Amino acid sequence: MSEHIINLEWHSSPASSENGTYNRNHRVSFSDTAQVPVSSAPEYKGDPNCADPEKLLTSALASCHMLTFLAIAELKGFQVESYLDRATGFLEKGDNGRPVLSRIELRPKIVFGGENQPDAAAIERLHASAHRNCFIANSIKAKVEVLAA
Repeated sequence: MSEHIINLEWHSSPASSENGTYNRNHRVSFSDTAQVPVSSAPEYKGDPNCADPEKLLTSALASCHMLTFLAIAELKGFQVESYLDRATGFLEKGDNGRPVLSRIELRPKIVFGGENQPDAAAIERLHASAHRNCFIANSIKAKVEVLAA
């Protein structure tokens, strides 16, 4: 269907001779202008001022869900004025004892405009359809929950 290419760049930097002190900061580029500084999460000795892989996966899911929701809402005749989300990814021990991003909670706050206002049941159906059709949700093992705002 399509390819999605990123460039990842990491370089060594002076570190002490202690084990585990290597530089974790790197850059992910989506184009010549869209670059994101990335590191490991702070609890894994990463830079707290950078994105980390867990946050990037959480944001990819939240963004995909929102974009799918917007497309479906438009098809159903609803006008979305704004969509805000505070998503949380939970890194927990998996069944095999290894860390896994086990679940992601989405907390969207949506404002609709226009005459056609969806009721709570319609909004729930829109989210269910967005989840079923979200490319990222269909690609990961993590449980995805959409919580009422």
